[in-house]
Amino acid sequence: MMEKLNGLSLDLIIHPGETIKELLEEKEMTQEELAIRTGYSAKHVSEVISGKKDISSKFANTLEYVFGIPTEFWINLQGIYDKELLELQKINSIKEEEFAILKELKDIVKYCETLGIIKKGLNKSLILLSMRKFLNVNNLMSIPNLPLQQVAFRGSKKMKVNIHVLYAWKKICEYLTDKIIITNQFEKNHLIKKYEEIKSTMFLEPNEMVIELKRIFSECGIAFEIVHNFAGAPVQGYIQKGKEKIVLCMTIRQSFSDIFWFTLFHEIGHLINDDFSNQYIDYSFIESEMERKADLFARNVLINDDSYKKFIENGKFDIDTISKFAKSQNVKPGIVIGRIQNELNDYTFLTSYKERYQWMDNI
Repeated sequence: MMEKLNGLSLDLIIHPGETIKELLEEKEMTQEELAIRTGYSAKHVSEVISGKKDISSKFANTLEYVFGIPTEFWINLQGIYDKELLELQKINSIKEEEFAILKELKDIVKYCETLGIIKKGLNKSLILLSMRKFLNVNNLMSIPNLPLQQVAFRGSKKMKVNIHVLYAWKKICEYLTDKIIITNQFEKNHLIKKYEEIKSTMFLEPNEMVIELKRIFSECGIAFEIVHNFAGAPVQGYIQKGKEKIVLCMTIRQSFSDIFWFTLFHEIGHLINDDFSNQYIDYSFIESEMERKADLFARNVLINDDSYKKFIENGKFDIDTISKFAKSQNVKPGIVIGRIQNELNDYTFLTSYKERYQWMDNI
């Protein structure tokens, strides 16, 4: 059964010939007379009116002389008809495999509706066509064959990756950061000077923190955004070097603030270390020397390594001592606790003192 497109079924899509027919009735003109006036055969006129032939640009030009209606009107009318017919044909050509992929993207679709990317209330077929347009593919089944290595991702190797969700998440990142206007060129030295200012934002309320981070990164030529996370795309952050700006996106998938801040500075480390000239993606999240250097960078920027060694040698790990040390490093206690947990491989140690971030729609 043919589904409806914007309220129109195949039976209700009107061929431009119907408009000609109405004009003939209004002017009490026969098809034979129209044939004489346009210089086309009666058969040609009849087939256009009955929808068997399209209105060509030449025929549209003759209609302008006969009815006084511009050529462009008739060409546009034919174009609208062709587009509606093509869209309905696309709906009929959708295979069950593509609907299965759409089901995998159900959370992405719901989020796209909240962003206004996709209209609410559409049927399944129209949602699929809308997702094709948003994801810039003619068929969702082609996504696994795209060169997704063009983007740098950081995530967990313990989580299963759904390539369709991962690709859609990337497109959402692009959609959100495309809207951010950056006037400053990226300057590594300027970013280096901002480390402490960036760290200071963790003492703000989450919404204020995000606003300040966006401002600071913007001054450094970076479009920063917090992006909703989805099952199937186990990524913590995303960086991309474009011609006009650097893109840096973060998620709060694992919620703990120490993970967020470590990952944020890990991504900053990639930029500072010039790890790639343009774009890069790591699907399997394999350990590498580049990743280890970024980890070391993040650890040392958040907490000075020499100071941390002296703190450890002191041997006092109560919350008051940790809080005092954290203050000296311009970080919250949870950052220090997170590092201790990681080195002890004990993630129950003082966990109640670690801050969690929750996703908010207005972030």
